[in-house]
Amino acid sequence: MKLPFSGRALAAGTVAAALLLTGGSIAGAAPAPSAAAAPDISLASVKAHLTQLQSIASANGGNRAHGRPGYKASLDYVKAKLDAAGYTTTIQQFTSSGRTGYNLIADWPGGDTNQVVMAGSHLDSVSSGPGINDNGSGSAAVLETALAVSRAGHHPTKHLRFAWWGAEELGLVGSRYYVNTLSAANRAKISGYLNFDMIGSRNAGYFVYDDDPAIEKTFKDYFAGLGVPTEIETEGDGRSDHAPFKSAGVPVGGLFTGASRYKTAAQVAKWGGTAGQAFDRCYHSSCDTTSNINDTALDRNSDAVAHAVWKLSE
Repeated sequence: MKLPFSGRALAAGTVAAALLLTGGSIAGAAPAPSAAAAPDISLASVKAHLTQLQSIASANGGNRAHGRPGYKASLDYVKAKLDAAGYTTTIQQFTSSGRTGYNLIADWPGGDTNQVVMAGSHLDSVSSGPGINDNGSGSAAVLETALAVSRAGHHPTKHLRFAWWGAEELGLVGSRYYVNTLSAANRAKISGYLNFDMIGSRNAGYFVYDDDPAIEKTFKDYFAGLGVPTEIETEGDGRSDHAPFKSAGVPVGGLFTGASRYKTAAQVAKWGGTAGQAFDRCYHSSCDTTSNINDTALDRNSDAVAHAVWKLSE
């Protein structure tokens, strides 16, 4: 999740490559729609992606920040997994703060390209740490959900698109660039954008974005089915990659487990954890490593990602 406005660098995106993303058409006929329920997302598989992101950061100066080699290596890792799974992947290039940045977009063949369901997360970290909760957690859950679509041979009525954004920590640069390069007609084809930024905080809460009612209800109903209470997300409102989509009139929603705010006693009564302590004590710090993950929260939220993708694209 990006820094507050006062603490982040402002950045302007400029085109270096504009590709398939500005269109809604993907080659390949859509097989008959499937009404199957979402599969269980393996926590072990999600954590394996986090281990890889940690290793990438460790080999590249301890971070995966915009313009640093660790970011591009992270993107290459995700892209290779998606290419092998049968996705049409596109790298969108932009410039921010004098450095080249990249978005990765993955389209699953088939589905009505006039009704696109997107799920996304930012892949960059801050320069001070490897960013495993912020936002390896969201990136890994979205990746494993995309791979689950492929393994299941899932072909919903709507078209599925997944995204990993660059330079979020500099002010939503990558996602804003993507939205701004879409024509009005292609923005209108996106029936919903789901954002996942920090979903494995150690002292986790269960927060749902209060935006599009249908998307919000999808997440709330899922957690209600688990017997897990939710609260409306307020800490990061407007501070993650859903904001450019929302500003462009796209329905948005998402999940969040908390950052630097402190958990209250009332929240501990609902969710467990420690009162008077930040949801993520390692937020934007060098200790945001694979040790900074709440497995239960990551597991529940990863399953919720898949549930929403299946439900909202049927």
